[in-house]
Amino acid sequence: MTALDRLETPALLLDEAAMDRNIERMRSRLRQLGVAFRPHVKTNKSIDVARRLMETPQGPITVSTLLEADYFAGHGVTDILYAVCIAPNKLDHVAALQARGVRLSLILDSMETARLLVARAEATGQRFDLLIEIDSDGHRSGIKPDAGALLEIGRYLDRAGIPVQGVLTHAGSSYDSTTTDAIRRMADQERDAVLHAAGRLREAGFACPVVSVGSTPTALFADNLDGVTEVRAGVFVFFDLVMAGLGVCRIDEIALSVLGTVIGHRPDKGWTLLDAGWMAMSRDRGTAAQAVDQGYGLVCDLDGKPLHDLILVGANQEHGIVGHRSGQVEGAVHLPVGTQVRILPNHACSTAAQYGRYQVLGPGREISATWPRFSGW
Repeated sequence: MTALDRLETPALLLDEAAMDRNIERMRSRLRQLGVAFRPHVKTNKSIDVARRLMETPQGPITVSTLLEADYFAGHGVTDILYAVCIAPNKLDHVAALQARGVRLSLILDSMETARLLVARAEATGQRFDLLIEIDSDGHRSGIKPDAGALLEIGRYLDRAGIPVQGVLTHAGSSYDSTTTDAIRRMADQERDAVLHAAGRLREAGFACPVVSVGSTPTALFADNLDGVTEVRAGVFVFFDLVMAGLGVCRIDEIALSVLGTVIGHRPDKGWTLLDAGWMAMSRDRGTAAQAVDQGYGLVCDLDGKPLHDLILVGANQEHGIVGHRSGQVEGAVHLPVGTQVRILPNHACSTAAQYGRYQVLGPGREISATWPRFSGW
């Protein structure tokens, strides 16, 4: 065990008990809904965390980079979905993963990509497990459920001997919801869109065994997922201030924080300075559009309780600027130099990406373990 005051800062803290409660909450919800779970590991990027999520040592999991697929394959995971539309310059990497025994499912959303995959298959004999991405909310990529291209892609791939395994969508617009009722409506929209697309494919003669949905908000607030075969979600493991701002979690359920230390003051500006700037927290300002703007992070005491309504009002590369969220200068709280604080992140994925390890926080404010994580492409 290592006491927090022995850690050199900034350091990435992971509250193990809070994480385990978050995982059980998701598992319990999906059991109630009767749907399988394919957890997204892009947030945690750690086998020590992922082992608590997977149904078996072989998976299934969802990844967002092929480096993630490599890393988890190196730990024996063989059932992996790469949930970003495939590009031709990655197909050699895909082949290498397949040669290691990984069933790597890929996604696409255009005839252009379908033609590239067919050409590759004809030239090399490489085979593909493919899902078609469906746009359920106009958030980013995907084919509209009613689009003619959906059946065109299915028929083109089928003629080339590449069966479409199913459909997939991500309701990213759930992150813009302002109420939990709006999240529920988005969950219905997500489900209905992908089921409609699957129904069209089945009517056209395709088996379409996989119907995949996924976002943390919709997974936790969906009322009915009948017809969906699997859910993908990832940030729920840690949660963050954006999720709290949506009403998806409470502040005290956020399992990830950055440990920083007070290094100075600017009394004329009402500031306390930390050794944790945007290189420690990231530049993510995801709460800026929410009802409560948390700056670059919410400042807490070592028990994780918000401290005097302080936030990171600014962030330079290595300097974090702490101030009262009201901007007050006179009477501002100035924490003594050497004081340690925990800063809750706006976006767990981007904050965690700044670090190579988790300092696992056990009971009694002590570090019980260090778990490696990775970043990059």
